[in-house]
Amino acid sequence: MINTDILIQARWVVPIEPDVVLEHHAVAVQGGRIIDVFPGAEASTRYRARETIHLDRHALIPGFVNVHTHAAMSLFRGLADDLPLMDWLQAHIWPAEVKWVGPEFVRDGVELAIAEMLKSGTTCFSDMYFFPEETARTCLASGMRAVVGIILIDFPTAYAQDPDEYLHKGLKLHDDLRTSELVTAAFAPHAPYTVSDAPLTKLRMLNDELNLPLQMHIHETAHEVAEAARTTGRRPLARLVALGLLQPNLIAVHMTQLLDDEIALLAESGVHVAHCPESNLKLASGFCPVHKLMQAGINVALGTDGAASNNDLDMLGEMRTAALLAKGVAQNATALPAAAALRMATLNGARALGLDALIGSIKTGKAADLVAIDLSATPTQPLYDPISQIVYAAGREQVTDVWVNGRRLVHDRNLTSLDEAAVHEKAARWHAKIRD
Repeated sequence: MINTDILIQARWVVPIEPDVVLEHHAVAVQGGRIIDVFPGAEASTRYRARETIHLDRHALIPGFVNVHTHAAMSLFRGLADDLPLMDWLQAHIWPAEVKWVGPEFVRDGVELAIAEMLKSGTTCFSDMYFFPEETARTCLASGMRAVVGIILIDFPTAYAQDPDEYLHKGLKLHDDLRTSELVTAAFAPHAPYTVSDAPLTKLRMLNDELNLPLQMHIHETAHEVAEAARTTGRRPLARLVALGLLQPNLIAVHMTQLLDDEIALLAESGVHVAHCPESNLKLASGFCPVHKLMQAGINVALGTDGAASNNDLDMLGEMRTAALLAKGVAQNATALPAAAALRMATLNGARALGLDALIGSIKTGKAADLVAIDLSATPTQPLYDPISQIVYAAGREQVTDVWVNGRRLVHDRNLTSLDEAAVHEKAARWHAKIRD
């Protein structure tokens, strides 16, 4: 028999690769890595585990990968609802950020976001926000996996005064994280309308050497595209082509305004798309043509955007919205099947972040980033297809246990690495300050 740290026996294991549902299977974990996926009946003869966990009513899936969010903005949740994007940003969010955002705000906001994400099954998120050093430290302290964005924007903020300072601080963060497997860095220029050509050119030259993931809000609204065409004579995507930024490490966020030739260009360039359906719907930004993108062979991943514009960080809900919206936009009920939606929320996100060799599926050799969903609850009865029930019926309250790198961060619906009461208390203090 082989000694192992953890043995998880589940009613269903959904590995993502291959695209099957394994009934009555077990997953063996050693040193934070998956070492075997096998029929549960063989467990007693194959492994001697330090801890054995029986999930007789559960589906075990890979952790969700939230490929785009602004975690600290959880503290602005509900601050300015029911507004279009530019009004929301210019009249409400940007002034609030000027007044309140600093290291403590980011630290407390990220803690709140991590607590919410873990309890709804997210084990990795990609962030774009100020003071990314605080985000990285908070993730490391809580055991959360993250890709932290090196923010770049033209105008001064409490974090940096000019593009050179943003990049200088971001490159130091990247150096500090070089030895970390749990938290890594990516470039995160905000948007074509907030970053000018010179900083983007410098960023591209830096990334020609570093080859980090690069995420950017692109073609988020019709107004953005029209303004770019009016002031520059080009749509934003054409400008990014001229700057040499359409590369396989680019994650184009939102992409609600796309022409057919632009979709072909994205496919040819190997660009990934981060789809944020609920934020796009709430801000009335438009519809990402998910079915067309996937038919063109483009990797489409799923993100929540920030809680200030969603207003939650629930990937189960986001996945359901994405699947339903894709069908409506394409006028095709087969446009985004449940299994494809689940893959979008897991392996596709890992691939977009360059982490698909490490996470995104339950496969031997990968990190044990795992989520247990109790499918015995009333909303998921009767059960004909576990994947269909996860995508279309399950709620985040059915997530019972979560592991990141083999560490159990949610145990029977309770956080183990964060003091949830303390997180709530900090959020209440910020609420009292911000509302005055």
